[in-house]
Amino acid sequence: MQVSGQVAIVTGAGSGMGRATATALAAAGARVAFLDLRAEAAEAAARTAGGLGVACDVSDSAATEAAFATVRERLGPARILVNCAGVPDFAPVVGPDGPLQLERFNRVIAVNLGGTFNTIRLAAAGMMGLEPLAEGERGIIVNTTSIAATEGTEYTAAYTASKGGVHSLTIALAREFGNAGIRVLAIAPAGIRTAMMEMLPPPAQRAIEA
Repeated sequence: MQVSGQVAIVTGAGSGMGRATATALAAAGARVAFLDLRAEAAEAAARTAGGLGVACDVSDSAATEAAFATVRERLGPARILVNCAGVPDFAPVVGPDGPLQLERFNRVIAVNLGGTFNTIRLAAAGMMGLEPLAEGERGIIVNTTSIAATEGTEYTAAYTASKGGVHSLTIALAREFGNAGIRVLAIAPAGIRTAMMEMLPPPAQRAIEA
């Protein structure tokens, strides 16, 4: 797909990989919505690159529906979705204070896996209502998984499980949406020194980079 002139939504676009991706799409001529949990970060990134900044908690269905409605109203229907929103976690399942809290595990799953599904369901619904382009393509969805999805790293049970889920979700939806002209794919980077990476303690950073 030629991205010039197309509307693109990038989550986690206030910093790191998301911001770099959204900025590159804008430079290539796409009309880009920078979505991020932090409104100020989204707006600052969008202002610098020439896009639309929108606050969005991808784990909240109502908030995400409202954000997508804003994008459609301001920029038009999106043919491109890139999911970069995510949260890290580094903790033993059984540590000095006892077992890992289920709520902590669930939060990582809710953002990294649930948030990815949440944006996909909305983006795909919009794409399916569009006329196909010259080669029959209606849209493209790019998810961010991780090398952790297949390799695993100690003390990252929640994060690894969430990214493994994104990996499997991508395969399932690539098959489901393919006949509708919507491509679904994923990238699986190793450790990248971003703001999210810096949030982890040094032992976690070394383990991920190993």
